[in-house]
Amino acid sequence: MSRIPYYEVDNATGKHAEFLGKLKPHLNIYRMLANSEYGMKGFIRMGNALLHRCELDPVLRELAIIRVGRLSRAAYEVFQHERIGREVGVAEDKIAALRDATVEAPVFSDHEKAVLRFADDVVRNVRASDKNLKAVEAFLSPGALVELTLTVGYYMMVCRFLETTGVDGEDGQTEWLRTAKL
Repeated sequence: MSRIPYYEVDNATGKHAEFLGKLKPHLNIYRMLANSEYGMKGFIRMGNALLHRCELDPVLRELAIIRVGRLSRAAYEVFQHERIGREVGVAEDKIAALRDATVEAPVFSDHEKAVLRFADDVVRNVRASDKNLKAVEAFLSPGALVELTLTVGYYMMVCRFLETTGVDGEDGQTEWLRTAKL
């Protein structure tokens, strides 16, 4: 249940209304973000850049995001990015392995395991260890490594926003969110 009131999207005017019109305003995360016009704009722009304009492989990106969501116990985030992960090609057995909190599962490639270990390290310790940094540095370009680090950090923020404000699930995911084992 939301802890802060959702913004009434129909009450938006001017550029705020224009911006909201370009989004899926039915998503509760956007309705919550809309309480801050400029905060929302920055949030959306950064998220869109990470999702649509980066060289980081989308499967690696989504595995990292789902892992961050699980470590943060943010069911809304996990639900949304399991769906997005499927759309970009994350196999169902990998999503299931993440549900079991098993980053060392044999379904993951060596590169995927390195990304998951890196995400774990950044979430838990803020600074990735030299070992985990070198492991992803071995196969990611400097640009993709920066993007991975930004993605982990951004989605840590998303999870904290979702959990602190109490963003509710949309139709069809309420039961999943209520019963999710995180």
